[in-house]
Amino acid sequence: MTDAGATAVRVLRQLRHDPRTIALLLFVPAILMTLFRLAFDREHAAFEAAGPSLMVLFPLTTMFLTSSIALLRERTTGTLERLMTTPLRRLSLLAGYGGAFTLLALLQSGVVCAVSLGGLGLTLAGPTALVVVLAAAVALLGLGLGLLASAFARTEFQVVQFMPAVILPQLLLCGLLVPRARMSGALYAISDALPMSYAVDGIHHLAAAPGGSGAAVGDLAIVLAFAVGAIVLGALTLRRRTD
Repeated sequence: MTDAGATAVRVLRQLRHDPRTIALLLFVPAILMTLFRLAFDREHAAFEAAGPSLMVLFPLTTMFLTSSIALLRERTTGTLERLMTTPLRRLSLLAGYGGAFTLLALLQSGVVCAVSLGGLGLTLAGPTALVVVLAAAVALLGLGLGLLASAFARTEFQVVQFMPAVILPQLLLCGLLVPRARMSGALYAISDALPMSYAVDGIHHLAAAPGGSGAAVGDLAIVLAFAVGAIVLGALTLRRRTD
């Protein structure tokens, strides 16, 4: 078994003994979608308009928090320092985390999509499988950003402080609240450099018509590129321990 594979197995074994984290990852996004549906119970058109974007964005926040805190604990407890004395490379370590959380991301996106498209009555014109893959890619983006943030945090409180700095600006500029085409030139240019903009564009393409699948695949590729880039940057900036 490769170093990355061994790390992935170790992370999954640790998570198996942490039911609260598993519940956070798998069910919280679906619960949030349910609350959003109930809040717009008499305004189904508003739910249809904003629901697809939220369906792929909710998993990002939970994955960001879980992955960043998990890796930070490895560093603060000295586990990471012991691992780094072995031939295990930093990129292999983060690749192992990525592999473990990829499985969780697929399960998470499957649950939230099943609840949203099934029980909550959300309708999308595009193929459901591509919707699940896009939601999983956004969750992996949250993983990459979380691993990158953990490299600069010394405590779990600092990890939480990174969330409004990293996640909230993207929520404001991704087109969820205001269509990006209606933003000023400067804000539109900034939104073009943010990965969540392409996640929202992708789900809008899938919601509009079956013919939007080709454009959605391009947006999916961009989101995955950002996720991989964040993981690589996390490997380059990873420290063995917290001073």
